[in-house]
Amino acid sequence: MSRKVFVAGVGMIPFTKPGHSDDYDVMGATAARNALADAGLDYAKVQQAYVGYVYGDSTSGQRALYRLGQTGIPVVNVNNNCATGSTALWLARQAVHSGAVDCVIAVGFEQMRPGPLAGAWTDRPRPLARFDEVLEATFGIDPEIPRAAQYFGAAGIEYMQRYGAAPETFAKVQVKARKHSANNPYSVFRTQLTEQQVLDSPTLYGPVTRFQACPPTCGAAAAILCSEEFALANGLRTDVAIKAQSMGSDTPSTFEEASMIKIVGYDITRDVAREVYEAAGVDPTDIDVVELHDCFTVNEVLCYEALGLVGEGGAEQFILDGDNTYGGRVVINPSGGLLSKGHPLGATGLAQCTELVWQLRGEAGPRQVDGARLALQHNLGLGGAGVVTLYEKVS
Repeated sequence: MSRKVFVAGVGMIPFTKPGHSDDYDVMGATAARNALADAGLDYAKVQQAYVGYVYGDSTSGQRALYRLGQTGIPVVNVNNNCATGSTALWLARQAVHSGAVDCVIAVGFEQMRPGPLAGAWTDRPRPLARFDEVLEATFGIDPEIPRAAQYFGAAGIEYMQRYGAAPETFAKVQVKARKHSANNPYSVFRTQLTEQQVLDSPTLYGPVTRFQACPPTCGAAAAILCSEEFALANGLRTDVAIKAQSMGSDTPSTFEEASMIKIVGYDITRDVAREVYEAAGVDPTDIDVVELHDCFTVNEVLCYEALGLVGEGGAEQFILDGDNTYGGRVVINPSGGLLSKGHPLGATGLAQCTELVWQLRGEAGPRQVDGARLALQHNLGLGGAGVVTLYEKVS
């Protein structure tokens, strides 16, 4: 049995810089309460919980949700790198869609430390070792530069060599992100940047400068998913549904072609997006608003093509024509995205969900995309995991 899945409630908290947030359990509980309040639902009626975070001890999910009460429901802790929040959402949607349960909460939070991402364990194999091998073989590894910046910076170099894109193209993505973020009270960075300021910030690797990398961030977000029967029985709203969703991991193509563009998740994104479009019977040109995984400006550019929003090599013209913002063909990251809203790893996927639900409800305030009816979400974790979710406004 499969059933339509509705997003009955969403909630999040303002994202902050490390050292300025509440502890993870307080953040997670607050986001969950906000989602329950948005739905108008008592926590006692939730049947399962999926809680995502990357940096934390096991059962941190229980620690956060026990602040809402000890109802005895299953609490599943989820860790899937930067796709953690959407992985929790995928599990929650699958549980309702399959008919196993009627109402689930997905929660994501992260209490991050300042500085670049780093592995917690040095006495065992590195999960990204095969990714490192491709980087070493193509561009070499600089031990003084954060590895993620090298991955995406190298992908940016490869893209420029292949299509002749200019460094300024990537900088324009961050300028756009800050313009959108200015209207989002949940964002870390709301001050504007010029293209020259982005280009003049310290270089991390290749075309990637400091202002073209997402900041370490603390925050939390949550969503309530339910069946139509449950929604009607409990007086919950049914105006936003998940029309299609797909999740995948790497295939041999990621590693076989010595391509850094593929190493940073291009093929995962392309494959799961195609599955979503096919399942939904939707063309990428039908999409009104997108929240995608812009951990670096380079990845936003790559994702325009991997998601099928433009053809291969077409991202630069798409940006130059202003088709990625208000007044263009599709609004990309109205929230400000990871670049400006922030990227608390476990919360990001559910923050994207929250933003898109607000957009489809018409509740996004000054960043509202007029007439939005189809919304696409893309969340990526190296190692690898990719989740694409298509939401629809239900008449």
